[in-house]
Amino acid sequence: MHINPYEIMETIRMVRMEHLDIRTVTLGISLRDCSHPNIETFNENIYDKITAHAKRLVSTTNEIQSFYGIPIINKRISVTPIAIVAESCKDPDLVSVAKTMDEAAKDTDVDFIGGYSALVHKGTTPGDLKLINSIPESLASTETVCSSVNVATTRAGINMDAIGLMGNIIKKTAELTADRDGIGCAKLVIFANAPEDNPFMAGAFHGIGEPECVINVGVSGPGVINAAIRELETPNLTEISETIKKTTFKITRMGEMIGKEVSRRLGIEFGILDLSLAPTPVIGDSVATILEAMGLERCGTHGTTAALALLNDAVKKGGAMASSSVGGLSGAFIPVSEDAGMIEAVEAGALTLEKLEAMTSICSVGLDMIAVPGDTPTSTLSAIIADEMAIGVINRKTTAVRIIPAPGKGVGDFVEFGGLLGRAPIMSVSNFSSEIFVKRGGRIPAPIQSLTN
Repeated sequence: MHINPYEIMETIRMVRMEHLDIRTVTLGISLRDCSHPNIETFNENIYDKITAHAKRLVSTTNEIQSFYGIPIINKRISVTPIAIVAESCKDPDLVSVAKTMDEAAKDTDVDFIGGYSALVHKGTTPGDLKLINSIPESLASTETVCSSVNVATTRAGINMDAIGLMGNIIKKTAELTADRDGIGCAKLVIFANAPEDNPFMAGAFHGIGEPECVINVGVSGPGVINAAIRELETPNLTEISETIKKTTFKITRMGEMIGKEVSRRLGIEFGILDLSLAPTPVIGDSVATILEAMGLERCGTHGTTAALALLNDAVKKGGAMASSSVGGLSGAFIPVSEDAGMIEAVEAGALTLEKLEAMTSICSVGLDMIAVPGDTPTSTLSAIIADEMAIGVINRKTTAVRIIPAPGKGVGDFVEFGGLLGRAPIMSVSNFSSEIFVKRGGRIPAPIQSLTN
């Protein structure tokens, strides 16, 4: 294989100066054969299977990182949604399962483990309810465990009963982690059309259609895209789109190479490459800054949704040209707390919750890492989720809500999480009530677009 010295130097520059990285290597593990009526045996099965399959994950990725000189920021595990494999368990309390997952994650030295999850888009089973009701205590008593609940799909519609319940679950999770600014809610995401192969947290789980084990990789490079746009001299938007596509192509190639090498060394099937512009709190590693590089004075002003549409489309096209294994979410994330440019835009008054909601009709996920006043009613939290689910269902795309009602805090305050989770300004929400609407419950029927057979 011929290696061009220019390409080597270009990759080194991207890594050192423009924050290019492999954001995550995520090992998906099926736990379907771990089910057992006795919770002690069930937990033992889970621990043994996770540790057996993941024992070489971190050491192998560290070796590859050193060999290629490309940072691999997080090593993660995703498992079969626990509500499914725990259905036959007789114990009414599943918190010990979350603690077992946490122990397995720590003993294999991974950063996060996802899959404390339930899929309830059309209805709930006793196992689903058991898991959902255990989420607050589970997230409060563990460090690495992430949880997700899928409450809507384009095919099934929107489960408003589940959404009403999740408003309460979010509020209780915040209260149980009040000493840490409600950080439990940063590990909980509510989905419409959740993908089965997503390597990013907090929404990663190992889908029913996935193989026994699989390696999924998430690549991120907002800084690289930002730098490429700013090098252009008075470009028009077509030229900006072409530049993003070409740059994304290079990033995707690099990510796929790393993913397949991890897969080869571990002897585990390679699944997908998720090319998502996932920002960090580091200055210059921001999706908001990319949008401003296109000509917006500040992210959130008029034109922001159009600029994000250009960005997301170009990223997907560039990734699809570079690899036939592109999957997961693949696009641009807009998590407020994790993006320095988004934080500045909120502080400047340019970016509001309503504008973010409009942007989620375009972005890869949805209302992500949004902090709101701690006294926000649970019905308002549920209504915010319902609005976001509607956007996903009608547009046949993945949308999600990761919202933190910060205990004891209001507009003008901040929550501080540190690391990749960053810090978030408390955003205002409407004072008008949605309680009667949310309490009506039932299911919002699937849209006419679902009738595609």
